[in-house]
Amino acid sequence: MEIRLRGAINLEVDSPLSVREFLEKFPQVEVTLLGEDDIPVAVQIGDRIEDLNYILDEDISIDLIGVKNNYGRRVLERSYIFLFNLATKYLFPDLKVIIEHSYHKSLYGRFKDYIPTIEDLSKIEEKMREIAEEDIPIKKEVHSRESAIKLFEERQEEDKIGLLKYYTGKEVILYHIDDYYEYSYLPVVPSTGYLKTFALKLYQPGFLIILPEDKDINKVAEFKEVVKLFQAFYEYKNWLNILGLNNVSSLNSAIENGEISEIIKVAEALHEKKIAQIADEICSRLPDLKLVLIAGPSSAGKTTFTKRLQIQLKVNGIKPIVIEMDDYFLPPQEVARDEYGNYDFDSPNALNINMLAEHLNILMNGGEVELPKYNFQKKRSERSGRYIKIDKNSLLVMEGIHALNPQITPEIPGYMKYHIFVSALTHLNLDNQNRVPTTDARLIRRMVRDSIFRGHGVLDSIRQWPSVRRAEDLYIFPNQEKADAMFNSALVYEFSVLKNFIEPILKAIPPYYREYPEVKRILDILSHFIPLSPTEVPMTSILREFIGGSSFVY
Repeated sequence: MEIRLRGAINLEVDSPLSVREFLEKFPQVEVTLLGEDDIPVAVQIGDRIEDLNYILDEDISIDLIGVKNNYGRRVLERSYIFLFNLATKYLFPDLKVIIEHSYHKSLYGRFKDYIPTIEDLSKIEEKMREIAEEDIPIKKEVHSRESAIKLFEERQEEDKIGLLKYYTGKEVILYHIDDYYEYSYLPVVPSTGYLKTFALKLYQPGFLIILPEDKDINKVAEFKEVVKLFQAFYEYKNWLNILGLNNVSSLNSAIENGEISEIIKVAEALHEKKIAQIADEICSRLPDLKLVLIAGPSSAGKTTFTKRLQIQLKVNGIKPIVIEMDDYFLPPQEVARDEYGNYDFDSPNALNINMLAEHLNILMNGGEVELPKYNFQKKRSERSGRYIKIDKNSLLVMEGIHALNPQITPEIPGYMKYHIFVSALTHLNLDNQNRVPTTDARLIRRMVRDSIFRGHGVLDSIRQWPSVRRAEDLYIFPNQEKADAMFNSALVYEFSVLKNFIEPILKAIPPYYREYPEVKRILDILSHFIPLSPTEVPMTSILREFIGGSSFVY
């Protein structure tokens, strides 16, 4: 048999073997395709992504997926969840594990109706390490939807029964060790021996699975507590529980039963209430407060949030004057380059900080300034003819990804500033073990917006995403704890709406593109959602910033 690899490399094998066995037979393949500091955790075969136990039994083309790849990182994450659940099942068979969300290089989870102790987690961690040392194969079974539902009915796993009820895929993949089974839309590693770099930590009312470092999978990441972020997660989850929306199947059921209209109205009303509360808090700090700073990562909905905040400030009798930080970009020739030799437009140093500081100083002292306007075609700032001045009834509002960075406004005292961090923090998970990564909502929003309004293909959006995420981790997220208020722009129903816009585009992408694994991963997530018409999405909704039809002018 001929095994064809990326880069026109062909290798002959005499008899069928697994991908893992193939890599053991030809160890140079791993280094050739992934480099020396990566390890494979999955394999792409045509339009399918398989685990490394996949049997090669015919002439075939393959490509490896390593943990440095976003898809590979998700595979590793999902595998650690499997290991945690398995160890828990052995020790505490009556406990139900619920994995909630990521939390600074770790996964936060809890047990249903049980608060763990340090001793509990110590036992689970010890069992996980024991299982990892045994290097037990994790076996895959392919089921029909009906047979998978029957299996989970026997085990009384209602979350998976509900999820698979609406699943539109042709087959259901289950992974198991002995009689412990899990559904996973992602492959998992071929054996437990891959899963030796982790730590558990009590984080009441649940626990943390601390994962390996992104750049060194043999080193456990250092956990850093981000209190306001966790509070935002916790508040949103409690709100979903009140609505009875515990996972995707509950959302699908609401759509199917005609209850989604009220859910949309309540979700949007929650946003408006939060924005009004922030506006009220801002006004309570007047007249000392002079500047509102709004920051957040890409596709968080900062622009629409800012426009809605302006309305609520006006309700309070305040005239907001908005400064767009993007208008202070330096021309490319004055921007420093990153480690790859590219202009680092994501750095705060890509802004004309001196001009911005001068303008803010003049405004704070009662003066008048002409704001610049950045010409993105000519890549330079130009005169705008727009002059602004603040008075006793006005307030400066500055929006931009770096607005909370202390080097942007170092001369303005803290009591004169109000910091807001906007992000799409959580979404419904598929079931108790299959989470939807918090960054996926922003990536899908960005793909939809770029394809509709900016003339970019979704492949461009996916290609740019790793560099966008690196910049966020470096420059944006470290400042989120400085926020006086955090606004969660996630909407519980948005994936069902976004599916209409992005799924047909993703399905048309052929598998030979290097970005295909990420395309496939997003399609697999969306396959669990019933599509929802955008008809009832309000014209002022943050979602309209990405799908169009907003009553705001952007």
